[in-house]
Amino acid sequence: MKAITANRLEDGVVVYLGADDGWTSDLAKAARFEDEDAKAALAGAEARAGEIAGAYLIEVSDAGAPAGRETLRETIRKDGPTVRLDLGYQAEA
Repeated sequence: MKAITANRLEDGVVVYLGADDGWTSDLAKAARFEDEDAKAALAGAEARAGEIAGAYLIEVSDAGAPAGRETLRETIRKDGPTVRLDLGYQAEA
């Protein structure tokens, strides 16, 4: 399964294309696409250049977690810095 990720232009936050065609910062709420549908969905997301930057496809598990060879990179993008817990997304929790 694939999901679409990008950075929101307004604040740089990592976002995912949701099932409602909106952007969400929660990967578990991201729309999931079969390989054959993913490229068309990505093309649609890339056309929304006024909202996001750098859209691309990532592999996700059925549970909505990063999967495949980019797991570490996408986990860091999703959760924030790994060196200090008082910075990034984890500081907000």
